[in-house]
Amino acid sequence: MNALNIQQGMSSHSAYDLRDPNSQVEESHTLSVLVENEPGVLARVIGLFSGRGYNIDSLTVAEVDHNGHQSKITLVTSGTPQVIEQIKAQLGRIVPVHEVHDLTVEGASVERELGLFKVKGQGDKRVEALRIGDIFRANVVDSTLESFVFELVGTPAKLDAFADLMRPLGLVDLARTGVAALSRGA
Repeated sequence: MNALNIQQGMSSHSAYDLRDPNSQVEESHTLSVLVENEPGVLARVIGLFSGRGYNIDSLTVAEVDHNGHQSKITLVTSGTPQVIEQIKAQLGRIVPVHEVHDLTVEGASVERELGLFKVKGQGDKRVEALRIGDIFRANVVDSTLESFVFELVGTPAKLDAFADLMRPLGLVDLARTGVAALSRGA
């Protein structure tokens, strides 16, 4: 901590990037990649990661401009600042890639993920699962006498917390969509 009580990399709202580019601390970054919607583009992007030993924590792809034949790949990856910069540079060199944005450092962004959670239980555990689902504003999208399927939309941390609370109550299966993200503002 320095005299101003600001930690390095603490704020993405500052005009000054306080992150140490030589740091060995791994950071998680959300990248938004606008690509030409053509066969093989996703394979090229994924190949870049697998060929260099980088990990993808979350990956979503959807067409965003039907007339312009463009899709957006949103991926979450982690690495040192040098690795993240290398990933962004290499993504930008892939031919069908139009834009690469690092939403983690470019300013405020909105990140959401959809999760489906199947919880099996009876009696008090069933009532407790419903109570926690209500607290998290989860929707019950399927119900049987033995189980519920909850639908929850929120940040990845919110979905992680919900899963952690449901495990002792009978969480038997879950499915997550991956992060969808957009920058805030104009």
